Amino acid sequence: MHVLTRKLPAIFKLNLMSSTAIYHHKKSFNLENGKQLRELRVAYQTYGTLNANKDNVIWACHALTANADVADWWKGLFGDKYLFNPAEHFIICANVLGSHYGTTSPLDTDPVTGNPYYLSFPEFTIRDLAQVHQLLAEHLGISKIKVLIGGSLGGQQAAEWAISNQIEIENLILVACNAYQTPWGIAFNESQRLAISADRSFFSQQPDGGMKGLQAARSIALLSYRTYEAYNATQVESVNEKTGDFRAASYQKYQGEKLCRRFNAYSYWYLTKAMDSHNVGRGRTSVIDALKSIKSNTLVIGIENDFLFPINEQEFLGKHIPGAEFHSIKSAYGHDGFLIETDILTNMIGTFLKDSVNKKIVKLHKIA
Repeated sequence: MHVLTRKLPAIFKLNLMSSTAIYHHKKSFNLENGKQLRELRVAYQTYGTLNANKDNVIWACHALTANADVADWWKGLFGDKYLFNPAEHFIICANVLGSHYGTTSPLDTDPVTGNPYYLSFPEFTIRDLAQVHQLLAEHLGISKIKVLIGGSLGGQQAAEWAISNQIEIENLILVACNAYQTPWGIAFNESQRLAISADRSFFSQQPDGGMKGLQAARSIALLSYRTYEAYNATQVESVNEKTGDFRAASYQKYQGEKLCRRFNAYSYWYLTKAMDSHNVGRGRTSVIDALKSIKSNTLVIGIENDFLFPINEQEFLGKHIPGAEFHSIKSAYGHDGFLIETDILTNMIGTFLKDSVNKKIVKLHKIA
């Protein structure tokens, strides 16, 4: 294992059933916007063993502030005795470019100046995140992925990677995501960046710069992740006499402080900009034509009361990806349901994968 130039946060720890590693790309990495990173480091985790045929790869793409330990943040879907388990599968999850958990980020040292990047870090896109996955796959000798899955920003990466047609992806699972970032989503992200930039310490060029702003940004984001019903069920007051110190207010502060203990404002800033860049039609004939180029067996799952990625965005994916299956679920947790409703997801995905195998068998019989 290579040694990182900066210490990994405590949350990025070795899972007992996983292997944590660092890939150092030996060449400069060219970004979609023409800029370049002279050094690229990718932190990733693997679970299980790659079989002799190299056809048991499950690749998970993570969302905004998650990390490479998919068995931790998607527990119930990944891990021992779950649908995607290391006894049957070789599971890979890579920390995305710009993130806080080991992959090259704004907190790293710019080899040109000798100082940390901070706000001089080059902007990057979802397409760049997908390309980093491709480089890691080539490094690992992976030419075929049995299942590529992602939710939210992770789903955006998975869609872009599938469209790039650089690697064989047998089954593609897109959850609570879209083909392009809408004005609604961009407005939410810009509101969060306004909160961060209102904190003058964000411009202090320090690792903990912008933390008050990040706390406020997380509070804004949380409102888009959850629902009216969820807050009324969990944060309601038990008495009528209160005029302050409300549970909902304390909850927002707590969630903001919690993120500040494990993330940084600069990574958050750049990753929200990457999410805004998402548009599978950019540089291609159209969004629809890009989706039509996907060759994988595809399952699209939407959440009916998702405030951030409304269900019509997943319906659009399901309509225009050839042969795609579309299913919806309702969750009191709204957008965050993609992380929480793992029993429902297990049933949907498990059925889809069984059907996919059956279709493959029928196709082979016809050929024979």
